[in-house]
Amino acid sequence: MFEINRIIDTDSYKASHFLQYPPNTTRAFFYLESRGSDRDWNETVFFGLQYLLKNYFLAPFTQAMVEEAREVIEAHGLPFNYDGWTRLVKKHGGKLPLRIRAVPEGSIVPLHNVLMTVETTDDEFAWLGSWFESQLMRIWYAITVATQSWQIKQDVYKSLRETADDADSEILFKVHDFGGRGVSSQETAAIGGAAHLINFLGSDTMAALLLHRRFYHCQMAGFSIPAAEHSTITSWGRENELEAYRNILKHFAKPGALVAVVSDSWDIYNAVEKVWGEQLKQAVVDSGATVVIRPDSGEPVEVVSRVAQILGEKFGFETNSKNYKVLKNVRIIQGDGVNQASIRAILQRLKNEGFSASNIAFGIGGSLLQKIDRDTLRFAYKCSAIVVDGKRREVYKQPITDSGKTSKRGRLDLISNGGAFETVKLKRLEQISAERSALRVVYENGELLIDDNLDEIRKRAAASFQNLAARVN
Repeated sequence: MFEINRIIDTDSYKASHFLQYPPNTTRAFFYLESRGSDRDWNETVFFGLQYLLKNYFLAPFTQAMVEEAREVIEAHGLPFNYDGWTRLVKKHGGKLPLRIRAVPEGSIVPLHNVLMTVETTDDEFAWLGSWFESQLMRIWYAITVATQSWQIKQDVYKSLRETADDADSEILFKVHDFGGRGVSSQETAAIGGAAHLINFLGSDTMAALLLHRRFYHCQMAGFSIPAAEHSTITSWGRENELEAYRNILKHFAKPGALVAVVSDSWDIYNAVEKVWGEQLKQAVVDSGATVVIRPDSGEPVEVVSRVAQILGEKFGFETNSKNYKVLKNVRIIQGDGVNQASIRAILQRLKNEGFSASNIAFGIGGSLLQKIDRDTLRFAYKCSAIVVDGKRREVYKQPITDSGKTSKRGRLDLISNGGAFETVKLKRLEQISAERSALRVVYENGELLIDDNLDEIRKRAAASFQNLAARVN
């Protein structure tokens, strides 16, 4: 298994930076923020720091790692702070003299605010705060997936509140993670999948389950159901499509159970109308199960609309207290072409046609875990203050060509005032936090000080729904 030397896990140019700070620089302060969004998002959901710290920042650095780093970095064409790293191993036993403060994971924080700060704690190692930018910046991924999942949850929940009888009992299984195969690595699948599970309970990305077991004290973070794929249907041959579906009912359609069947291998409309709606209708009804039909091709809004109409005609429906139709015995899961925009469009189309959002769930693949990047929420990790000759110096950039990249200055904190957040400066050099600070010291001098479990994180992320529910009639 490939395992990289954690000293080398940085950008090449960082190796020369220890020579570039002003002489007698003894401390440095950095912060992480979202500088905005390329979507209609106004908040971030903070998640993933505990995983990063436990996985990469708790084990001490060793002299063997220092020796390998010098060999690689100098051969790479750069200077290496061999004396500094050797001193770290001898003086601190390889533990990092850093203090990391952050908002609690699961917190919903408006854009343009400090989410995390990193500060050196030993006058000999001011250069370390910058060295680990690459590793710490990767939290953008977990935060962005958690934020996208949370934003989609708002849309689905709003539709449920408008068209379903009990939105709270349905929401947690309305968006299912199908993205494990569409990302670049197992670790990416685990991190992104774990971030989605902050907001929902449905996932087919089992690597995410292991991440929550090992890093967030949750033995089982998500759930799935038996489901068909195209090969298990098409292997029977087109002439035996009916038998392929009947076989699934035989094995999985039990009273109270759910089973999902992809039904577009040949003709989705014929499968829904003739096979499911006529030849297998009584078997579905008699089974006591709910059969979830999965279209997997075509224009999502049009296909879902037509499938819902056919299922309504064949299986019938009940009308709920809000006067919307709820299908009997069957549901739909749309797993192709799904993103926030198509979810909104599908839900609106169903609502316009009198169908409750209770009738549909969504499976999201690459759009959930892969079609994002660091600029989706314009993440930045910047130095905002240093100490030179015992005096604090504010550090910032203000490029005339892009005001959006202007950075914050000073030693920073995030305060919470009645649920509102504000980024402020700390006034004194020795001050660690401001009154009403929303940041907690989670890591200091190589030790993890906060160890949250998934239940706590979920509660923070879900708290916003109380306000949303109050706004929806």
